Amino acid sequence: MFLPWHDPTMILLIPAIVFTLYAQSKVNRAYNAFSKVQNRRNMTGAQAARRILDANGLQNVGMEMTQGKLSDHYDPRDRIMRLSPEVYNGTTVAAVSIAAHESGHAIQHGERYAFLMVRNAVAPVVNVVSTLSWPLLIIGIIISTSGQFASRDTGLLIFDLGIIFFFAVVAFHLITLPVEFNASRRAIAQLQTTGIVGNDEIAGAKKVLSAAAMTYVAALATAILNLIRILLIRGRE
Repeated sequence: MFLPWHDPTMILLIPAIVFTLYAQSKVNRAYNAFSKVQNRRNMTGAQAARRILDANGLQNVGMEMTQGKLSDHYDPRDRIMRLSPEVYNGTTVAAVSIAAHESGHAIQHGERYAFLMVRNAVAPVVNVVSTLSWPLLIIGIIISTSGQFASRDTGLLIFDLGIIFFFAVVAFHLITLPVEFNASRRAIAQLQTTGIVGNDEIAGAKKVLSAAAMTYVAALATAILNLIRILLIRGRE
C-alpha cells in the first residue's frame, strides 16, 4: 500500500518548502523594515488608496478596515477595498505601497483586465476542486492498492479525477501571477503619478511589492512540484 512517509517523491517538496520559507521571510523583512519608515506626506494607506481610486474614476469603490495582519484585499463582488489596520491607518512607506497594490486590483477590475476577469470567473470552481483534489487522490490510492483487481480500476479512475482537479489548481496559480505582477506595476506608477511618494521613497515601495510578489511565485512552484509528484505516483500504479 502507498504510504506517504515511504514515498521517495517527497524529496521534490524540499526546494518548494525552502523557497516558500525564503519568500515569506523576505516579505516579513521588507514589511518590517518599511513599516518603520514614514512617508514624507504623512499619508495613511486609506488616504493613498482613496487618492489613487479617485484619480482613476473609481469613486464608486468603497473602503473599509478588516482585521488581521496583511489581510488586505480588493473584493470585486462588492467593489470594496478592505485594508488591515496597519495599512488603513499606517503612514509608512509599507502602508501606502500595499494600499496602492490593492488599488491596482480595483483599477484592473474597472478596466476589465483579462487575466483578472478569468481569475475571478474560475475562482469559485477552483475553490471547490482544490478542496476535493487531495481527498480524491488519497481515496484513489487506497482503493487501487486494496488488492482487488476490480477495485484497482475504480481507484485509478478516482485518482485520475484528482489529477484533473489538481491541474485546475496549478492553472489558477499560473493565472494569478500576471494579475499580481500587473497590480504591483500599476501601484508603482500610481504612487509616482499621484505624488504619494517621492523619488527617494519609490525604491522602498518596490522592495515591499516585489517581496510580496515572490510569495505567489513560491505558491506556483509548490503547486507544480506537487503535480509532478502526483504524476510520478500515477506512473508507478
